[in-house]
Amino acid sequence: MTVHAVEAWTVEPVTAYVHEAGARLVLLMTPAGQVLAQYGFTRAVDVMSAAALGAAIMASTTELARQLGRPPFAALNHQGHRHGIFLSGLTTGRGPLVALVVYDLDVSSLGLVQLFFEQLATDLRAASPKTGVPKQVLAADFERELNESLSTLFGR
Repeated sequence: MTVHAVEAWTVEPVTAYVHEAGARLVLLMTPAGQVLAQYGFTRAVDVMSAAALGAAIMASTTELARQLGRPPFAALNHQGHRHGIFLSGLTTGRGPLVALVVYDLDVSSLGLVQLFFEQLATDLRAASPKTGVPKQVLAADFERELNESLSTLFGR
């Protein structure tokens, strides 16, 4: 499997991360859920669902921390019997990003995922574009893109 990316500068850092951390699935996205790169997903619907849920989790935990008068969570982890999920934010020259990582417990561990995540963040900062500001999302574009995504997600 290979890394598929909307922004080419993400490919090399994400590819290295997948191999070093032993990740099964990886999504690199904006805090709004716009996917920049993905690895391991076989269907677009799965990518959209995971991106929407990951962005929502980050937004809700950030708001929860704000209401408690605390800084946002650095990372979130959930570990089941066979798989773990790691969700964390990072900053780049492009702006803040969110990484969602799924790993198999018989191949990797939270420690490896976290250890190599620091290197991923460093590599993405080094590779990210330094000039220009990402374009603002217009309300009309947002609504159209949301409707298209929901139509695809629910097969309508």
